[in-house]
Amino acid sequence: MDEKMEQACFSIISTVGVAKSLFIESITCARNKEYDKAYELIKEGEKVFASGHDTHLDLIKEEASGNNLNLSLLLVHAEDQLMNADTFKILALEFIELYKKVEQNEK
Repeated sequence: MDEKMEQACFSIISTVGVAKSLFIESITCARNKEYDKAYELIKEGEKVFASGHDTHLDLIKEEASGNNLNLSLLLVHAEDQLMNADTFKILALEFIELYKKVEQNEK
């Protein structure tokens, strides 16, 4: 694996890891009835996630242009982390709405 590819993989892993942490934190805020803060964390996470996604898209474009990228465990891990972060965002949004409904029902 060349250095450029390694840097891209670590960039994806680190950025989407931060995004996933923000999505998880948004669930905690929702549980504490801090819905505005929860949505702010989702937006912040989306921005960070986009950076990792863009790096991944650059790799896809490079391969599509004919430059064969060697598949590595590091790249597989980066893609796994990317998909997990995206899943956490979806779940976080669902949890926020669920906590809001629970609160409404408690009133």
